[in-house]
Amino acid sequence: MSCDGVMWWPARFRGWAFAPFVYRLARELCLSGWVQNAPEGVVIEVEGPAGAVTAFGQRLPAEIPPLARLLSHSAIETPAIGDAGFHILKSAPGAGHEVLISPDTATCPDCLADMADPLGRRYRYPFTNCTNCGPRYTITRRVPYDRATTSMACFPLCPACAAEYGDPADRRFHAQPNACVACGPALWLVDRQGEVLARGEAAITALAGALAWGKIAAVKGLGGFHLVASATDSAAVAELRRRKHRPTKALAVMVADLAGAARLGRVEAAAGELLTGAVRPICLLPAHPDNGLAPEIAPDVGEIGVMLPYTPLHHLLLADYAAALGPGTLPALVMTSGNLGGDPICLGNREALSRLAGIADVWLLHTRDILVRTDDSVVRPLEAAAAEHVGAPAMFLRRARGYVPSPVALARSGPPVVGLGPMLKATVCLTKGDQAFVSQHIGDLENLKTMEFYRETLEHLLGVLGVSPELCVADLHPDYPSTQFALEQDRWPVVRLQHHVAHIHAVLAEHRMHEPVLGLALDGTGLGDDGTLWGGECLLVDPRQGTHRRLAHFAPMALPGGDAAVREPWRIAQACLFALGRDTESGANWPWLAVYGNASKLVGQMLRQGLNCPTTTSCGRLFDAVAAVIGLCPAIDYEGQAAIRLERVQDLAETRPYACPVDLTADPARLDTLTLFAQAAEDAGRGVAAGRIARRFHLGLISGLAALARAMAKATGCARWP
Repeated sequence: MSCDGVMWWPARFRGWAFAPFVYRLARELCLSGWVQNAPEGVVIEVEGPAGAVTAFGQRLPAEIPPLARLLSHSAIETPAIGDAGFHILKSAPGAGHEVLISPDTATCPDCLADMADPLGRRYRYPFTNCTNCGPRYTITRRVPYDRATTSMACFPLCPACAAEYGDPADRRFHAQPNACVACGPALWLVDRQGEVLARGEAAITALAGALAWGKIAAVKGLGGFHLVASATDSAAVAELRRRKHRPTKALAVMVADLAGAARLGRVEAAAGELLTGAVRPICLLPAHPDNGLAPEIAPDVGEIGVMLPYTPLHHLLLADYAAALGPGTLPALVMTSGNLGGDPICLGNREALSRLAGIADVWLLHTRDILVRTDDSVVRPLEAAAAEHVGAPAMFLRRARGYVPSPVALARSGPPVVGLGPMLKATVCLTKGDQAFVSQHIGDLENLKTMEFYRETLEHLLGVLGVSPELCVADLHPDYPSTQFALEQDRWPVVRLQHHVAHIHAVLAEHRMHEPVLGLALDGTGLGDDGTLWGGECLLVDPRQGTHRRLAHFAPMALPGGDAAVREPWRIAQACLFALGRDTESGANWPWLAVYGNASKLVGQMLRQGLNCPTTTSCGRLFDAVAAVIGLCPAIDYEGQAAIRLERVQDLAETRPYACPVDLTADPARLDTLTLFAQAAEDAGRGVAAGRIARRFHLGLISGLAALARAMAKATGCARWP
C-alpha cells in the first residue's frame, strides 16, 4: 500500500473509550500510525492513502463513542514516514492533561443482556460494565484515566477479561473497570453483629427478602451508600425517618422500569427520557393520588422523587425484591443518601458499618472502593414549552452523579480560577480555559465531616484537572466556613464577592453572556455590601467591568433571635406584624401562640427594645413569614420547608393577586413586600382558606416583581435579563 501522507491530530475531548474508538476506525480504514493520551489532549497520527486519511478526518468527529465529547480538534499534514500497523501508545505523563474523565453512566442494554444470559460469564454479576457504561468519575484517582489510576487497580484481569480488554473488536476493549466473577469485585451481606449472612448473588436475594420483611439496609452503590427500605411499608419508612433524624423531608424512590414510575406519578416525554437515559437522575414527578406508596414518603410536597436502576446491582435487587413480594404488590424501594442528617454520604465499608450502626439492620458491602463521594442528582423535568425557554430538558435541584465532572462551556478562555462560595448546598468550582467544572453536591458546611468532604472534593478536582488556580473567589460573609477556608490558604490571592451578585454572574456564565444585565436574586440570606442581610434584590451587574449596583430590594424584615428566626418562621411573622403596628399580645389568636406563647412574649420584648433583631430583605424569609401567619409552618425541620408547603397548598382556581407596590422614591427602590404580607395576615385573621391566601400571595409577588423589572429597565436603559 502506498503512503500518500501523514495527518497529525491534536484533540481535546471529555470521556474515555476514545483511544479504542480511534484504533478501530484507523484499522477499519487500513491506516497505520498511533494514538496517545497526552497532556495537551489526545494525539493521533495516521498514515495511508489520501482518500482513507480524508475519510478518517471526516468520521472522527461524527462517530465518537456515546460517552465521549470532542471539545476541539485540528489537523496538521506531515511527510509520510512508513509506519506499519496502528497502535495505542501508553499515556504520556505530564501536568495539565486536557483529557477529561467521563461521568458515571447507567448500565447499557448490552450489559443487561449479558447479565440475563444463564450461559454467560456475567450472569447476574453485579459489577458488569463495558466501554459504553459503568463507573468512571467515582473510581478515578487521577488522570490519565487508566486502570492503574482507578480503584480497579487491585483486581488483576483474568485471562478471559484480559482477552476482551485487548481485543479491538470487543466492546470491552480498554474498558478500565472490566471484570467478571472470577477476577472482579465481590459482595456480601452482614448484620449488625458483623456476621456474614450471604455472599455473591445470594446476598442480593437475601437482602431483597429482608427488605420485604420491613428491614432497613445500607447498600454500597456507585458514589456512596444508600439507605434502603420498602417504599410501600409505612412502618418501615417511619422507622427509617426516626433513625435517620429526617422527620419530613421527601425521600427518593427507585422502581424497576418506566411503567413502575408511571404508577407513582405523571411521566411526560422529558421525564421519560431522563428516567431511562444514560444518567438516570432522581426526577420529580407530579404524584398520583393513592399511588400505593407510604404517605410518609413525601408529606410536604405534591411530587415524588423517582429514579430507575442505574447499576447492575440495582437491577438485580429490584428484580429479586419483586420476586420476594410476589405478584400484585408494587416493588418500590426508598433509596436515600446513606448518612445521618447533615453528614456527607458514607463512602467505605468500615465507615458505613460505624456511622450507620444506629440506622441499618443489614449492610450489603463490596470490595470495589469508591474514591469520590457522589450523591444522586435531582432534577425537575420541564415540559416542552418551558424546556425550550430555558434551553434544557430539566431544572437542576442537585447536580451530582451522572453530570459531574461534565464542564459548563464559558464564553471565552481565561486563567484558572477557583470559586469557594456558599455555606449551604455547597459546591466548589474550578475554571480551566473556556470551561467551568462545578463539583458534585457537597452539602451544608455546618459540621466537621462535611467540611472535610469539601476539602477532599477540592483537592481531587485540582488533581484530575491538573490546574493551579491563579485566583480564588470567596463569599463576602466572614463567618462562612468556605470563606474562612479560602482565607487560610496561601496558594492563591483571594477576592470577595457579594453572595447574590455571584448568583447573577453564575447565570451569566452558564448562558455565555457578558454584557450588562438586570438580575433578580430571590434567595434566602447573604451578607450584603452594606453589612445587612440581603436576599430579595434587583441588581445591575456588568461582567465586563466587574461592577454591580443594587437598584432595588424587598422591604426589610426583622429576624428576632437571628438564626433562631430561620428555624422558627413564626418569629418573622410576628416581627412583620409588629412592623405593621399589630402586637400579638393584644388578643389576636395567631397560629403559633398555642405552642410558642411564652416565647412569643419574649420575642415581643426583643422587638420593642430592638435587641438581637437583625434585618433582612430576604425573599425566602418572606415566604417563611407568610407560611407561618396562615398556620402552615411555625417551625421547620429542613431548609425551605415553609416555602415548599406554601407552594403546595395553593388553590390554583384563585386568580386575584394581592397588591405589591413598587416605591421608586426610595434609593434603592423598594418592593413593598410588607404590604403583601399584611394582606395575607388580614385574610388569615378573617378565616380565608390557606390555599386562596397562598395563591394570592404568589400572584401578587409575581406581579410586583414584573412591575419592578419594567421600572428598573426603564430607569437604567438596560433591557437584558440573564
